[in-house]
Amino acid sequence: MINVVSAIFAGLFVGALARWFYPGVVAMDWIETIALGIGGSLIAGLLASRGRRDFQRAGCLASVLGAMALIFIGRALGFHL
Repeated sequence: MINVVSAIFAGLFVGALARWFYPGVVAMDWIETIALGIGGSLIAGLLASRGRRDFQRAGCLASVLGAMALIFIGRALGFHL
């Protein structure tokens, strides 16, 4: 249960940083920001563990960059973020 709560707070933190650093307005509510942060962390963790059998946790900077990449991909696909 504590891991879920910490993932939510970390996702909120990472998502908020990604929205703040991304150029332009990124219109999202709190739930979408949490999902963005968790998704960015997962993307960064998958890229960090390429070629390995175990999944590695990504750092904060890599998670923010992963979340910013998700914003970029979402806008490129035509979603209104």
